[in-house]
Amino acid sequence: MTDPVVRHRPSRDPGDTTAPLARPRPAPDPGVTPLRFGYGTNGLADLRLDDALTLLADLGYDGVGLTLDHMHLDPLAPDLAARTRRLARRLDALGLTVTVETGARYVLDPRRKHGPSLLDPDPDDRARRAGLLLRAVQVAADLGAHAVHCFSGITPTGTDPDTAWKRLAETLTPVLDTATTAGVPLAVEPEPGHLLATLADFHHLRTTLGDPPALGLTLDIGHCQCLEPLPPADCVRAAGPWLRHVQIEDMRRGVHEHLPFGDGDIDFPPVLAALADTGYRGLTVVELPRHSHAGPHFAEHSLPFLRQAVALSQGSTP
Repeated sequence: MTDPVVRHRPSRDPGDTTAPLARPRPAPDPGVTPLRFGYGTNGLADLRLDDALTLLADLGYDGVGLTLDHMHLDPLAPDLAARTRRLARRLDALGLTVTVETGARYVLDPRRKHGPSLLDPDPDDRARRAGLLLRAVQVAADLGAHAVHCFSGITPTGTDPDTAWKRLAETLTPVLDTATTAGVPLAVEPEPGHLLATLADFHHLRTTLGDPPALGLTLDIGHCQCLEPLPPADCVRAAGPWLRHVQIEDMRRGVHEHLPFGDGDIDFPPVLAALADTGYRGLTVVELPRHSHAGPHFAEHSLPFLRQAVALSQGSTP
Protein backbone atom coordinates (compact mmCIF):
# COMPACT_ATOMS: atom_id res chain seq x y z
CA MET A 1 0.00 0.00 0.00
CA THR A 2 1.38 3.37 -0.95
CA ASP A 3 0.81 6.37 1.24
CA PRO A 4 -2.64 7.81 0.41
CA VAL A 5 -3.06 11.37 -0.65
CA VAL A 6 -4.91 13.49 1.87
CA ARG A 7 -7.99 15.13 0.37
CA HIS A 8 -3.46 11.38 36.09
CA ARG A 9 -1.50 8.38 35.59
CA PRO A 10 0.46 7.20 38.72
CA SER A 11 4.10 8.27 38.72
CA ARG A 12 6.60 5.64 37.67
CA ASP A 13 8.09 3.59 40.50
CA PRO A 14 11.88 4.28 40.42
CA GLY A 15 12.47 0.72 41.55
CA ASP A 16 10.51 -0.81 38.70
CA THR A 17 12.92 -2.50 36.29
CA THR A 18 10.39 -4.59 34.40
CA ALA A 19 10.64 -2.57 31.19
CA PRO A 20 13.09 -0.13 29.67
CA LEU A 21 12.26 3.50 29.21
CA ALA A 22 11.21 4.61 25.77
CA ARG A 23 13.43 6.88 23.76
CA PRO A 24 12.92 10.62 24.46
CA ARG A 25 10.10 12.23 22.49
CA PRO A 26 10.57 15.60 20.76
CA ALA A 27 8.89 18.63 22.29
CA PRO A 28 5.62 19.56 20.54
CA ASP A 29 5.61 22.45 18.13
CA PRO A 30 3.63 25.23 19.85
CA GLY A 31 2.22 26.30 16.50
CA VAL A 32 0.67 22.89 15.77
CA THR A 33 -2.94 21.95 16.62
CA PRO A 34 -3.27 20.32 20.06
CA LEU A 35 -4.94 17.21 18.63
CA ARG A 36 -3.48 14.02 20.08
CA PHE A 37 -3.54 10.76 18.16
CA GLY A 38 -3.75 7.17 19.36
CA TYR A 39 -4.22 3.74 17.84
CA GLY A 40 -6.70 1.12 19.03
CA THR A 41 -5.44 -2.18 20.39
CA ASN A 42 -8.40 -3.88 18.70
CA GLY A 43 -6.43 -3.25 15.51
CA LEU A 44 -3.31 -4.83 17.00
CA ALA A 45 -4.91 -8.01 18.32
CA ASP A 46 -2.11 -10.24 17.00
CA LEU A 47 0.48 -8.45 19.14
CA ARG A 48 1.17 -8.86 22.83
CA LEU A 49 0.01 -5.76 24.66
CA ASP A 50 3.50 -4.60 25.61
CA ASP A 51 4.69 -5.09 22.03
CA ALA A 52 1.74 -3.04 20.78
CA LEU A 53 2.42 -0.23 23.24
CA THR A 54 6.11 -0.15 22.41
CA LEU A 55 5.30 -0.02 18.70
CA LEU A 56 2.95 2.93 19.15
CA ALA A 57 5.42 4.85 21.29
CA ASP A 58 8.20 4.24 18.76
CA LEU A 59 5.96 5.44 15.93
CA GLY A 60 5.23 8.67 17.79
CA TYR A 61 1.62 8.18 18.86
CA ASP A 62 0.40 10.18 21.84
CA GLY A 63 -1.69 7.40 23.31
CA VAL A 64 -3.64 4.18 22.91
CA GLY A 65 -7.26 3.13 22.78
CA LEU A 66 -7.15 0.07 25.04
CA THR A 67 -9.88 -2.51 24.39
CA LEU A 68 -10.27 -4.76 27.43
CA ASP A 69 -10.08 -8.25 25.96
CA HIS A 70 -8.65 -11.69 26.65
CA MET A 71 -5.35 -10.85 24.93
CA HIS A 72 -5.05 -7.26 26.18
CA LEU A 73 -5.65 -6.69 29.90
CA ASP A 74 -8.33 -9.37 30.32
CA PRO A 75 -10.98 -7.78 32.57
CA LEU A 76 -12.21 -11.17 33.82
CA ALA A 77 -8.87 -12.80 34.67
CA PRO A 78 -7.45 -12.81 38.21
CA ASP A 79 -5.36 -10.00 39.69
CA LEU A 80 -6.84 -7.27 37.50
CA ALA A 81 -5.81 -4.52 39.92
CA ALA A 82 -2.18 -5.68 40.03
CA ARG A 83 -2.02 -6.06 36.25
CA THR A 84 -3.52 -2.62 35.84
CA ARG A 85 -0.88 -1.09 38.13
CA ARG A 86 1.88 -2.66 36.04
CA LEU A 87 0.28 -1.35 32.87
CA ALA A 88 0.02 2.15 34.36
CA ARG A 89 3.76 2.14 35.03
CA ARG A 90 4.46 0.95 31.49
CA LEU A 91 2.27 3.61 29.93
CA ASP A 92 4.00 6.21 32.05
CA ALA A 93 7.43 4.98 30.96
CA LEU A 94 6.40 5.12 27.30
CA GLY A 95 4.75 8.53 27.58
CA LEU A 96 1.40 7.21 26.34
CA THR A 97 -2.01 8.44 27.46
CA VAL A 98 -4.98 6.06 27.30
CA THR A 99 -8.69 5.70 26.90
CA VAL A 100 -10.46 2.46 27.86
CA GLU A 101 -12.70 0.85 25.25
CA THR A 102 -15.23 -1.95 25.86
CA GLY A 103 -16.02 -3.17 22.36
CA ALA A 104 -14.36 -6.61 22.57
CA ARG A 105 -16.40 -9.02 20.48
CA TYR A 106 -16.49 -12.15 22.66
CA VAL A 107 -15.07 -11.16 26.06
CA LEU A 108 -18.33 -11.96 27.90
CA ASP A 109 -19.82 -14.69 25.71
CA PRO A 110 -17.83 -16.95 23.34
CA ARG A 111 -20.89 -17.54 21.17
CA ARG A 112 -22.51 -14.11 20.86
CA LYS A 113 -20.67 -11.20 19.33
CA HIS A 114 -20.88 -8.21 21.71
CA GLY A 115 -23.21 -10.25 23.92
CA PRO A 116 -24.76 -9.88 26.35
CA SER A 117 -25.72 -6.26 25.83
CA LEU A 118 -27.29 -3.51 27.92
CA LEU A 119 -30.59 -4.28 26.18
CA ASP A 120 -30.93 -8.04 26.73
CA PRO A 121 -34.31 -9.28 28.05
CA ASP A 122 -32.63 -11.24 30.86
CA PRO A 123 -31.74 -8.82 33.70
CA ASP A 124 -28.83 -11.07 34.71
CA ASP A 125 -27.38 -10.71 31.22
CA ARG A 126 -27.75 -6.93 31.34
CA ALA A 127 -26.04 -6.99 34.74
CA ARG A 128 -23.07 -8.86 33.23
CA ARG A 129 -22.56 -6.13 30.65
CA ALA A 130 -22.96 -3.44 33.30
CA GLY A 131 -20.43 -5.32 35.42
CA LEU A 132 -17.90 -5.14 32.60
CA LEU A 133 -18.45 -1.39 32.35
CA LEU A 134 -18.00 -1.00 36.12
CA ARG A 135 -14.68 -2.84 35.88
CA ALA A 136 -13.71 -0.65 32.95
CA VAL A 137 -14.41 2.50 34.97
CA GLN A 138 -12.14 1.24 37.76
CA VAL A 139 -9.41 0.32 35.29
CA ALA A 140 -9.73 3.74 33.66
CA ALA A 141 -9.45 5.49 37.02
CA ASP A 142 -6.35 3.45 37.91
CA LEU A 143 -4.75 4.21 34.55
CA GLY A 144 -5.66 7.90 34.53
CA ALA A 145 -7.65 7.34 31.32
CA HIS A 146 -9.61 10.26 29.92
CA ALA A 147 -12.80 8.24 29.28
CA VAL A 148 -14.49 4.85 29.14
CA HIS A 149 -16.10 4.03 25.80
CA CYS A 150 -19.23 1.89 25.43
CA PHE A 151 -22.25 1.38 23.17
CA SER A 152 -25.90 0.37 23.55
CA GLY A 153 -26.07 -2.89 21.62
CA ILE A 154 -28.58 -4.07 19.03
CA THR A 155 -32.27 -4.08 19.97
CA PRO A 156 -33.19 -7.74 20.65
CA THR A 157 -35.79 -9.37 18.43
CA GLY A 158 -39.27 -8.85 19.81
CA THR A 159 -38.29 -5.86 21.96
CA ASP A 160 -40.13 -2.62 21.26
CA PRO A 161 -38.15 0.64 21.18
CA ASP A 162 -39.67 2.09 24.35
CA THR A 163 -38.70 -1.01 26.33
CA ALA A 164 -35.19 -0.98 24.83
CA TRP A 165 -34.62 2.67 25.77
CA LYS A 166 -35.93 2.02 29.30
CA ARG A 167 -33.53 -0.92 29.74
CA LEU A 168 -30.62 1.13 28.45
CA ALA A 169 -31.27 4.01 30.83
CA GLU A 170 -31.83 1.79 33.85
CA THR A 171 -28.77 -0.37 33.21
CA LEU A 172 -26.46 2.57 32.62
CA THR A 173 -27.54 4.48 35.73
CA PRO A 174 -25.33 2.63 38.27
CA VAL A 175 -22.43 2.78 35.80
CA LEU A 176 -22.82 6.53 35.54
CA ASP A 177 -22.97 6.81 39.33
CA THR A 178 -19.66 4.94 39.58
CA ALA A 179 -18.15 7.02 36.77
CA THR A 180 -19.17 10.18 38.62
CA THR A 181 -17.47 9.00 41.80
CA ALA A 182 -14.36 7.95 39.88
CA GLY A 183 -14.20 11.18 37.90
CA VAL A 184 -14.05 9.30 34.59
CA PRO A 185 -16.62 10.16 31.89
CA LEU A 186 -18.60 7.40 30.23
CA ALA A 187 -18.51 8.06 26.48
CA VAL A 188 -21.35 6.34 24.61
CA GLU A 189 -20.78 5.67 20.93
CA PRO A 190 -23.52 5.87 18.30
CA GLU A 191 -23.05 2.62 16.39
CA PRO A 192 -24.76 1.78 13.07
CA GLY A 193 -27.39 -0.91 13.58
CA HIS A 194 -27.61 -0.38 17.34
CA LEU A 195 -30.47 1.15 19.32
CA LEU A 196 -28.28 4.20 19.86
CA ALA A 197 -27.08 4.70 16.31
CA THR A 198 -26.94 8.45 15.71
CA LEU A 199 -26.16 11.76 17.40
CA ALA A 200 -29.91 12.32 17.74
CA ASP A 201 -30.15 9.03 19.62
CA PHE A 202 -27.37 10.13 21.98
CA HIS A 203 -29.30 13.28 22.80
CA HIS A 204 -32.42 11.18 23.41
CA LEU A 205 -30.52 9.11 25.99
CA ARG A 206 -28.95 12.22 27.52
CA THR A 207 -32.35 13.84 27.96
CA THR A 208 -33.91 10.64 29.32
CA LEU A 209 -31.20 10.39 31.97
CA GLY A 210 -31.47 14.05 32.95
CA ASP A 211 -28.22 15.14 31.30
CA PRO A 212 -25.79 13.67 33.87
CA PRO A 213 -22.33 15.30 33.74
CA ALA A 214 -20.61 11.90 33.60
CA LEU A 215 -22.36 11.02 30.33
CA GLY A 216 -20.38 11.98 27.27
CA LEU A 217 -20.06 11.01 23.65
CA THR A 218 -17.70 8.88 21.62
CA LEU A 219 -17.80 10.20 18.07
CA ASP A 220 -16.63 7.85 15.35
CA ILE A 221 -15.78 9.95 12.28
CA GLY A 222 -16.41 7.05 9.91
CA HIS A 223 -19.87 6.49 11.34
CA CYS A 224 -20.67 10.13 10.60
CA GLN A 225 -19.78 9.53 6.97
CA CYS A 226 -21.74 6.28 6.95
CA LEU A 227 -25.16 7.42 8.14
CA GLU A 228 -25.42 10.89 9.70
CA PRO A 229 -27.35 13.51 7.67
CA LEU A 230 -24.61 16.11 8.29
CA PRO A 231 -21.10 15.94 6.79
CA PRO A 232 -18.48 14.64 9.26
CA ALA A 233 -16.99 18.09 9.95
CA ASP A 234 -20.44 19.45 10.81
CA CYS A 235 -21.08 16.42 13.04
CA VAL A 236 -17.91 17.26 14.95
CA ARG A 237 -19.04 20.84 15.50
CA ALA A 238 -22.51 19.73 16.61
CA ALA A 239 -21.06 17.14 18.99
CA GLY A 240 -18.37 19.40 20.46
CA PRO A 241 -19.90 20.14 23.89
CA TRP A 242 -20.29 16.43 24.66
CA LEU A 243 -17.14 14.99 23.08
CA ARG A 244 -15.18 12.77 25.45
CA HIS A 245 -13.59 10.35 22.98
CA VAL A 246 -13.03 10.26 19.22
CA GLN A 247 -12.40 7.34 16.89
CA ILE A 248 -11.25 7.86 13.33
CA GLU A 249 -10.90 5.88 10.12
CA ASP A 250 -12.10 6.18 6.54
CA MET A 251 -15.54 5.01 5.42
CA ARG A 252 -18.00 5.23 2.55
CA ARG A 253 -21.53 6.56 2.61
CA GLY A 254 -24.06 3.91 3.61
CA VAL A 255 -21.47 1.16 4.18
CA HIS A 256 -20.39 0.36 7.74
CA GLU A 257 -16.87 -0.83 6.95
CA HIS A 258 -13.83 0.63 8.71
CA LEU A 259 -11.28 1.45 6.03
CA PRO A 260 -7.64 2.61 6.03
CA PHE A 261 -7.17 6.29 5.31
CA GLY A 262 -7.53 7.03 1.60
CA ASP A 263 -9.77 4.02 0.87
CA GLY A 264 -13.03 5.81 1.67
CA ASP A 265 -14.76 9.10 0.94
CA ILE A 266 -13.90 11.32 3.93
CA ASP A 267 -12.17 14.67 3.42
CA PHE A 268 -10.08 14.74 6.60
CA PRO A 269 -8.54 18.24 6.83
CA PRO A 270 -11.92 19.94 7.47
CA VAL A 271 -12.80 17.24 10.02
CA LEU A 272 -9.58 17.77 11.96
CA ALA A 273 -9.94 21.55 11.75
CA ALA A 274 -13.43 21.26 13.23
CA LEU A 275 -12.17 18.93 15.94
CA ALA A 276 -9.41 21.35 16.92
CA ASP A 277 -11.93 24.20 16.98
CA THR A 278 -14.12 22.37 19.52
CA GLY A 279 -11.31 22.47 22.10
CA TYR A 280 -11.35 18.67 22.41
CA ARG A 281 -8.19 17.50 24.21
CA GLY A 282 -8.71 13.76 24.49
CA LEU A 283 -7.29 11.13 22.17
CA THR A 284 -8.35 10.70 18.56
CA VAL A 285 -7.88 6.97 18.08
CA VAL A 286 -7.45 5.14 14.77
CA GLU A 287 -10.08 2.39 14.69
CA LEU A 288 -9.20 -0.48 12.31
CA PRO A 289 -10.34 -3.63 14.13
CA ARG A 290 -10.45 -5.81 11.02
CA HIS A 291 -6.89 -4.99 10.00
CA SER A 292 -4.98 -6.66 12.83
CA HIS A 293 -3.39 -9.05 10.33
CA ALA A 294 -1.34 -6.05 9.20
CA GLY A 295 -1.73 -3.87 12.27
CA PRO A 296 1.87 -2.63 12.49
CA HIS A 297 1.76 -1.58 8.83
CA PHE A 298 -1.45 0.42 9.23
CA ALA A 299 -0.28 1.94 12.51
CA GLU A 300 2.89 3.11 10.76
CA HIS A 301 1.03 4.65 7.83
CA SER A 302 -1.93 6.16 9.69
CA LEU A 303 -0.05 8.68 11.82
CA PRO A 304 1.78 10.42 8.92
CA PHE A 305 -1.56 10.64 7.09
CA LEU A 306 -3.21 12.32 10.07
CA ARG A 307 -0.31 14.69 10.58
CA GLN A 308 -0.43 15.71 6.93
CA ALA A 309 -4.17 16.25 7.21
CA VAL A 310 -3.61 18.43 10.29
CA ALA A 311 -1.08 20.50 8.38
CA LEU A 312 -3.53 20.98 5.54
CA SER A 313 -6.33 21.80 7.99
CA GLN A 314 -4.56 24.99 9.00
CA GLY A 315 -5.90 26.51 5.79
CA SER A 316 -9.31 24.85 5.93
CA THR A 317 -10.67 26.54 9.07
CA PRO A 318 -13.34 29.11 8.14
